[in-house]
Order: sequence, then C-alpha cells, then structure tokens
Amino acid sequence: MQLSMESLKEIGAFTGAPVKKEISWESGGTTYEATIYVKLYSYASAVAELIAAGTNKDATAAKIAACICDSKGTPIMTAEDVTGEADPKRGALDGNLTIALMAAIAEVNNLGNSQS
Repeated sequence: MQLSMESLKEIGAFTGAPVKKEISWESGGTTYEATIYVKLYSYASAVAELIAAGTNKDATAAKIAACICDSKGTPIMTAEDVTGEADPKRGALDGNLTIALMAAIAEVNNLGNSQS
C-alpha cells in the first residue's frame, strides 16, 4: 500500500465516533451500571499519555480522561478528576470504576489481542 490520506481513509486509520459501552462495578456493596462512550485510542490519547509521562503525571489517569467521553466525543473528566487532584475533598475515582473504565478502553481498542 502506498501511504496517503486516501489509503488511510480506505483502511479506517482514523478513529471516528466514540463507541457506546455498558459497564458495571461494585462499590460499598452496591453494584452500579452505566452507559459510557469510549474514544478509540488516537493521536490525542497517545499525546496525553506522553505528556503525562513527561511531566511525572499519571498516564493511566490521562488515558481514562482522553478516552472516556460523551456521545459526541467530548471528554467528561480530566486526569486530575481521576486522581483526585481536582478536588481533594471528593478524592480519586473509585478503584473498581477505574478498572471497569480501563477494561472498556482495552476492549474497544482490542488492546492485548494479537492480530493474526
């Protein structure tokens, strides 16, 4: 393949619309369910992780903030919301919810699956 904008469009190399997912997690003995939207891993999410790593910030929080969004693709939280730095009284995102969000990101992006 000759790399060009046209060939990249043809193979679906651009991320497009976010993917709707249903997640569940347990917190304090209660099970919660939510509908979320996950952006496909993209240039923007890669840059967010690199910036986080370069500034000694949390790369996992940056990935969640870059990938979890509303139905239009607008982020719904910042990395500081995830880590609790945005509001120390509120604290960090629940651990089980964090795991559920990361699992959804991995599933949508087929992370960890080998391509054959």
